[in-house]
Amino acid sequence: MRSEAPAIAIRGLTHSYQRNFWEKRRLALENLDLTVDRGEIYGFLGANGAGKTTTIKILAGLQRQTGGRAEIFGVPVSRPECRRRIGFMPENPYFYEYLTARESLDFYGALCDLPGSERSPRIGELLEFVGLAQAADIRLKEFSKGMRQRLGIAQAIVHRPPLVILDEPMSGLDPIGRRQVRQAILDLHAGGATIFFSSHILSDIEMICHRAALIDRGRLVADGSLAELLDPRELEIEVGGTNLDAGQTAALAATAGRFLRREGELLFSFGDWEAAYRAVDVFRRHGRLTLLRTVKESLEDYFMRSTGKAGDETGARDG
Repeated sequence: MRSEAPAIAIRGLTHSYQRNFWEKRRLALENLDLTVDRGEIYGFLGANGAGKTTTIKILAGLQRQTGGRAEIFGVPVSRPECRRRIGFMPENPYFYEYLTARESLDFYGALCDLPGSERSPRIGELLEFVGLAQAADIRLKEFSKGMRQRLGIAQAIVHRPPLVILDEPMSGLDPIGRRQVRQAILDLHAGGATIFFSSHILSDIEMICHRAALIDRGRLVADGSLAELLDPRELEIEVGGTNLDAGQTAALAATAGRFLRREGELLFSFGDWEAAYRAVDVFRRHGRLTLLRTVKESLEDYFMRSTGKAGDETGARDG
């Protein structure tokens, strides 16, 4: 194993499949190239069905590719020793319902060959880390979705892997659950782990990732830092306020790119400063100005620009 090897190196990765004998083979991945450096939080972004889970299953050794290669710290993913350096959580982790959180982690620790003398203190440390210390002896059938996701992270890192791979870790969580899982990822990174996680919820990637890759229909669209991917130009100027009459509101709406009412406030978006300043002047003379800000491209805007998909298709507007 080469010490300088990146955490993940994927070259020309291709995978095709058939649903039945008579059907033509379909491409799930096509010549995918990707590099994740050590110490990164790397977001793997794409719509449902884009190929994210297929890629992750190949990295975790759960599926064999039909072409190309993938390596973890310089070791081909086909070799068993590769998986000792990976912590993996699937999108919907499965647990034995009648075990407690403590018993479940003891089971996974035994699978990872942790000696019994090490397991007990490690389990206590993990339960504290993911915020489940108070629920350690509750049966998992009583756990919420968010608690299960946090337990899933705990089982993935029971053996202290240097690379943690998470498949849609925030999927289906409420805002509190997503915040807790995001914090767990940040804490893992602070402890020295490299994190590779997939998501179709763009705001999560935008909040915590150093770099991200966008995949669409099995092909890499782009990868890099968010600063490299997103257009740094000011795309819109937003002006908001209250107390305009119907005629003044209609006049501004006619020149705005977008207009909406939100809880009594009038919000206008303009593509140039001249139009925005005219709106500011109208609010100052006839109403009350409450908002003036520039808006740059978000990851959602980038996704839609790069793939042509609507936000509702991708989950881009979740949360």
